[in-house]
This record gives sequence, structure tokens and C-alpha cells, in this order.
Amino acid sequence: MSPDTPEPERARERTDGTDARTGDALPPPGDAPWPGDAAWPEREQPPGWPGGLPVPAGTPVTAPGADPLAGYPGVVAELPGADAARSGRPLVTALGVVALLTALGVPLGLLWAWAAPATPVRQTPAGAVYATTQPEQPIAADGWFSLLTLGFGVLAAVALWVLLRRRRGPAGLLAVTLGGLGAAVVAWQVGRRIGLSTFQRLVETAPPGTAFTKPVDLRAGGVDWYGPLPLPHGNLLLAAFGAAVTYTLLAGWSRWPSLRPEPEPDAAWPPPPGFSSAPGDQPAR
Repeated sequence: MSPDTPEPERARERTDGTDARTGDALPPPGDAPWPGDAAWPEREQPPGWPGGLPVPAGTPVTAPGADPLAGYPGVVAELPGADAARSGRPLVTALGVVALLTALGVPLGLLWAWAAPATPVRQTPAGAVYATTQPEQPIAADGWFSLLTLGFGVLAAVALWVLLRRRRGPAGLLAVTLGGLGAAVVAWQVGRRIGLSTFQRLVETAPPGTAFTKPVDLRAGGVDWYGPLPLPHGNLLLAAFGAAVTYTLLAGWSRWPSLRPEPEPDAAWPPPPGFSSAPGDQPAR
């Protein structure tokens, strides 16, 4: 071939792979392999635009294949609302914990009504009075409620610490405290209402001399209303107190500064070759 060869003929020679005049094989152009060699693998092209062509200027970002990071492993494009979604997860989890613990106040109230003794009363012409002077049953009802709610708060804090390891922190402390308070109020209302309608009916209609029992109730706790704002007091606060103290102690004894499990440094950095701390290994030179 000479430099004066026309462009169409030169293109035809490259396409045929042989010299049009002599019939000899021409050397492979560019990076093409020699005849008989194994074909080289084709280079991977990014998906979307044909042939891996660059995205033209002014192309909308929503067009197919316009994302330059699509199709590459290890590269994730963050959505505009990803940060907002992640920041809202702790709040949703905390509200769920509060709702769950408050609902558990129902079986807690049933357990209190079953464990605490009812107070015997007797109907008189002046109304219902205690069957014995200075009965111990109301004090026992307060004691059982205090023990059950305090234990409930401690167990709730331990369960929350163990199950929600990735949500440990101030949000977990606030959730378990409010949940313990809600569970105590619900348990009080559920326990005191078991048999309350029967007791009120007997007080109004029973003849003098009739003996019956008064349902359990609290004397060392309750709810005071300051306008529209309820304020629990007394042993209704023991569940929240036990939960807050237990969760705080668990956080103080945690070996991780972030309170969440972190990878151990030894697992991330293996020992160099020739060094081993396994028992029975020969010492390195």
C-alpha cells in the first residue's frame, strides 16, 4: 500500500483483512488480535446508552441510562429523602416501643388483680364498712402493685437494651420511661375495674349484714389533674423509675462509646505473617 491509496480502498483493505493487490494478511489494526490468537474479551460498557457513549449535555437525569453510577457495584446513589428517612426511624421506633409497653399494662393489671387480696366489707344501715378494723388488704394491694410495676420497668429496660441494639441512646431511654409510665396507669385502671360494678351494685342494694369484698385499688398513688394536664404520682411512677435507672446503668456499663456493638479491632487487623498467639505455636524468630 502506498500513501496515495484512496480512502475507500484503504477502508476496504482494513475490512477484508488482506492486501487487495498481493492477498497477504495485513497486521491487525489497533488492539485487534493477530489471526489465530484467542479473541480478547470485549470491554464492559456502562448500561443505558449504546456503546458506552457519554451522556449528551442537557440530558434529563431521569432519562434511561443517564445515571453515570448505575450498574457499578459498590456505588449507590443517595436519594434526596434518604437522610430524612433515616432521621425519622428513631422517632418511629420510640413511638412503637411506647405503644407496646403501654399495651402490656393490660396483662399487668390482670396479674395485679389476681395477686393482690380483696378487702372484705360488710353492709350496715349506714352503708358499707370494713369487716375488720385497720384491714391489711389495701396495704397489700399497694405493695403488690409497687413490686409488679417496678419489676416490669426493669425487665422492659433490659429487653429494649438487648433487642434494639441499633437504637440505643437517648431515644431508647425516653421511650422506655414513657412506656413504663403508660403501662402503670393502664394496669391501675384495668385492675381496679375488675369486679367494681358488682361491688357498687351491692353497696346500693345489699341488705344490712351482707358480707362481700372490695376490689383492689391504690391508696399510695393516683393521677391529679392540673387543668387538661394529668400528673401521675405515688407508686404509679415506679415502673418509669425502674426502667430509667436500669437503662441508664446499662448505658454506663457499656464498653462501646456509641452504646451500639462495634467490630473488634483484632478482627479487622489480622496479625502479620510469622506471628501467632495460639497456644502451642512455636515462637517467631
